[in-house]
Amino acid sequence: MTDAGGGTAGARGPYANGRATRHHVLDAAMALFGEVGYRSASLREVAARAGISHPGLMHHFGSKAALLAAVLERRDELDEAAMAADVAAGDDVLTALVRVVERNVERPRIVQLFVTLSAEATAPDHPAHAFFAQRYARHVRRTADDLRRLADDGRLRPGVDPVVAARLVLATMDGLQVQWLLAGPTTGAVDMPAEFRALLATLVAPD
Repeated sequence: MTDAGGGTAGARGPYANGRATRHHVLDAAMALFGEVGYRSASLREVAARAGISHPGLMHHFGSKAALLAAVLERRDELDEAAMAADVAAGDDVLTALVRVVERNVERPRIVQLFVTLSAEATAPDHPAHAFFAQRYARHVRRTADDLRRLADDGRLRPGVDPVVAARLVLATMDGLQVQWLLAGPTTGAVDMPAEFRALLATLVAPD
């Protein structure tokens, strides 16, 4: 028997409901971790926000560290998929990076989560320490590779070191997020996309 969408109703229903619950819990955890930090948040608070029982949360995520890992992985999956779609649609890598910043303007709670957790995770004993260390290494490597391709096409300003530029690009993205949150996301005092474009313009060879 199939449902209106062509799937098997009996088989897909419980799986779809479980996946929806899992994503709902991740959204609640993202918000809470962003507001109070990972260390201060409790699983019972996450469960209460998600509207499920504590045992129900533990059914989906066996520990607080497992929940944190899932939150971070979910955020990166969504960001990387969106950026890949932008590039596939014809954007160059620099434009795709600006699109990431533009999307971040629309989701201050997720930005707050990243800023809070990345700062907390500088402590070697933090559960997300390895995640963020590996994430930065991976993003620096990928961005440097993208910049090398721009250099090969003659689009990068002469003398720009792709690895150094990659670190500066990522540092600017993250630093602007901190200033944007401190100034107040709705004040307009920090225009993240415009200021990020200004940095990227210093890397591009003049026409």
